[in-house]
Amino acid sequence: MSHYLPKSPQILGLHTFDSISLATLRAYIDWTPFFISWELRGKYPAIFEDKVVGAEAKKLFADAEQILDRIISENLLTAKAVCGIFPANSVQDDDVEIYTNEERTELLTTLNFLRQQSQKAAGNPNLCLADFIAPKEATIPDYIGAFVVTSGIGADKLCAEYEREQDDYSSIMVKALADRLAEAAAEWLHERVRKEIWGYAAEEHLPNEALIQEEYAGIRPAPGYPACPEHTEKGKLFSLLNATEHTEVFLTESYAMYPAASVSGWYFAHPEAKYFPLGKIMRDQVEHYAQRKGMAVEEAERWLAPNLGYEA
Repeated sequence: MSHYLPKSPQILGLHTFDSISLATLRAYIDWTPFFISWELRGKYPAIFEDKVVGAEAKKLFADAEQILDRIISENLLTAKAVCGIFPANSVQDDDVEIYTNEERTELLTTLNFLRQQSQKAAGNPNLCLADFIAPKEATIPDYIGAFVVTSGIGADKLCAEYEREQDDYSSIMVKALADRLAEAAAEWLHERVRKEIWGYAAEEHLPNEALIQEEYAGIRPAPGYPACPEHTEKGKLFSLLNATEHTEVFLTESYAMYPAASVSGWYFAHPEAKYFPLGKIMRDQVEHYAQRKGMAVEEAERWLAPNLGYEA
């Protein structure tokens, strides 16, 4: 991993957004997963020309637009967000230390990441998200971001209203739209972070199609996703941002987010940062990971069950 000179954030610390305009978020919606959720395969807007599902897709989209119009005009859902950029450096054992201030003398929390262990062709390294944060011994001041967004506040109430009218179709539609608005909120906020709050891509000008294709610099992986599949790290993310107080989103015992139409994750700004699957990992790393987290090995194996490359 080549070293780069990290950009100091314009403003460190937390940024809260109490009511993001749903009309603004509408422009950031990626509609392709919406159609997939209704088991219609095809990319938006090309799906409308599909000989098999095109007509059905057009009708579904018209219904979605009608309900979305109502949601926006009557303010039936509320979108909230909190994000923060923090001084950080990577340390040995694939950890990232987050500090309370730029002096980096006081530790705020330590994030524990995992490294790929599969056999790869020469020249292809086994990646870890910690690789995208400058190492402490390099004395390069780096940063990491965190965020939680939701557009699910009010969704249960609206779904219950439709269900009372025995309109299950519209209730399911509300859930699908709330999910799309949450992803749109994550896209909108990440753009704000890149261009203004962190400001490492202040000159970026990308249309929504380019945002959907992730043509911007940096990534926003979430605990539970392929590069960092272990969900309990979400607890650190929520604590770091005081997320429940700022967004009303809370974590269940299994570290799922409620309301369900919510997105959370980390911000990495390194120009080489990319998404990757962790893949299968072996007992030695799981034992070491459990030790780093102060967790029993059996518990770590439970959380990492889909990634175990051995019989637990």
